[in-house]
Amino acid sequence: MCANFRPPSPEALSAFPLPPPDFAYGEAYPRSVVPIVTNFAPRIWVPACFGLIPAWAKDARIARSTYNARTETLAEKPSFRNAWTRGQLCIIPAETLYEPCYETGCSVRWQIRRQDARPMGIAGLWERVVQGDGQVVWSMTMLTVNADGHALFERFHKPGDEKRAVVILPDGAWGAWLRARSEDEARALLTPTEPAGLIIGPAPREGK
Repeated sequence: MCANFRPPSPEALSAFPLPPPDFAYGEAYPRSVVPIVTNFAPRIWVPACFGLIPAWAKDARIARSTYNARTETLAEKPSFRNAWTRGQLCIIPAETLYEPCYETGCSVRWQIRRQDARPMGIAGLWERVVQGDGQVVWSMTMLTVNADGHALFERFHKPGDEKRAVVILPDGAWGAWLRARSEDEARALLTPTEPAGLIIGPAPREGK
């Protein structure tokens, strides 16, 4: 699970063969606007709400409960079924992921990032809704897999809870994810992240 992350800066994203984002963003929580790249518009970063907003949703507040999606039930859950069956795949770049660690007996925010400081690419689904006034609203969700026994992600979340982890795509799989043309092709890439190359550690908020 991930409800808090830091997207890469526009300068960091300029290393990719895309124009840098032309909109402001910062540390992300559900309903924050962040840059993503989609298989609908693969040549630009689009501003997406962190939390999927299905076309049928009457209130954007649904994003507070749709920021992560379990890969096991994508075809069943009404919030995600349309995006999954239509193959609406995206990559969410992240400089740092934040998760709660309870190893001290209480919740302490920890960080997950790459040793080489390059952006991570999180597998996601997107939605695009054109409102009555013509405004286009993008939204996304991060895909998660079971992390029981994972060397890093098993350390997070409350004792007794199922361990979950977002899918961090290998660098060489970014294109394959966006080009996937079937559920089988996409599911083949939805695997637990190899711990090599990632570093974790406490990252408490200032004043805590």
